[in-house]
Amino acid sequence: MEQFKKSNLRRELQNRHIQFIAFGGTIGTGLFLGTSITVSLAGPSVIFSYLISGFIVFLLMRQLAEMITEEPVAGSFSHFAYKYWSNFSGLLSGWSYWFIQIISGIAALTSVSAYTLYWFPSIPTWKTALFFFVVVNTVSFLTIKAYGEIEFWFSVVKVTAVCAMILVGIYILFMNSTLITGATIKNLWMPAIVGKHAGDSLFGGFFPYGVTGFITVIPMAIFAFDGLEYIGITAAETSNPKVTIPKATNQVVFRTLMLYVGSTFVLLSLYHWSNLHETDIPFVMIFDKIGFRYAAWSLNFIILTAALSVYNGCIYSSSRTLYGLALQNGAPKIFLKTTKKGIPIYSNILDGILTFLVVPLNYFITNWFEAFQIIVQFIVACILISWILITISHMKFKKQKKIENYKTIFPTPFYPYSSYLTLIFTIFIFITLIIKYFF
Repeated sequence: MEQFKKSNLRRELQNRHIQFIAFGGTIGTGLFLGTSITVSLAGPSVIFSYLISGFIVFLLMRQLAEMITEEPVAGSFSHFAYKYWSNFSGLLSGWSYWFIQIISGIAALTSVSAYTLYWFPSIPTWKTALFFFVVVNTVSFLTIKAYGEIEFWFSVVKVTAVCAMILVGIYILFMNSTLITGATIKNLWMPAIVGKHAGDSLFGGFFPYGVTGFITVIPMAIFAFDGLEYIGITAAETSNPKVTIPKATNQVVFRTLMLYVGSTFVLLSLYHWSNLHETDIPFVMIFDKIGFRYAAWSLNFIILTAALSVYNGCIYSSSRTLYGLALQNGAPKIFLKTTKKGIPIYSNILDGILTFLVVPLNYFITNWFEAFQIIVQFIVACILISWILITISHMKFKKQKKIENYKTIFPTPFYPYSSYLTLIFTIFIFITLIIKYFF
């Protein structure tokens, strides 16, 4: 526990902060912008992709939570790989996750620029990216408690918005389906009633592109769940982690999965998937089409704040990961420097400098969707590497605890089979990703 004793981070985060920081990192770009991409590639079968990916994420989060409940330290991913595996794996785990958060932050700011095009189509995306970059990075230097409160309310707003969208969708489907022509649950397996593909059997069925299409979108579904692991990053700043971490883990994974599956189910029932364009922001588009312009405007604003929340979370988690690496001698000691408020100042500064790359990226690649796709490919590959390292570290952790005859407080269900399943699934998707983009 030497690493924990040397940490200058403050334990000011409560259960509600932990849950909503994880919500904040997950419910954003992947749901609001990524849904159209996954649906265009797999049709309604994307619902199964979310279910399968969500189940694997649950097992992975339980593995991580079991370890951090026992050792709630800074830089949790790299700490466990370092302690129970090897120095190299600790460095690889920490630096790969840090890289994920930097790239995810760039993706989040790119999506913010895309959302602002709804109101200001003539403003270049690099200008809006620059504006919000300055705003969020200013917030990152506040106290951890202030960060937790800001992220909590950010997340409350967007979770409420998603729940409201689901309820409004259910109302339209079962009480007033005339609001949207062709709105019916049959859209999940039947050809479209309206639109350019109306009556075309090629666009019918739950698996319109077969198993191949279904497997193809799993990496994007994985990207959608990126952020839940913030539970591990917050460990060193959580009050009473042995109680808070287990409770938050079980609740946040289940609730996130339900929001993803519920919103996608309603969306694809209201509007046939063949009529969606991959660059659409689905629910905003639907409210716009039925004439609820103010609702569409408000929803787009909420979605924009959701993306800002994701970027806020990326800056938080990347700076804490870098701080944890410095504690393990895996990064320069300068990153151990904290402000009087417990903020790792130089870690924040470096992360800000790197995520500033979003500005030249959007300047030189004027098509935001093209820029977004390039970023997501890097993110998913790094996520999968991180997952593999977490699972193997957990297996070595369990092996050591067995030797010590020690029973953990929050054991992973179905171990060791759950670990084997997670590892096999992750390696399979990683290989699929390589084949897709390089062969």
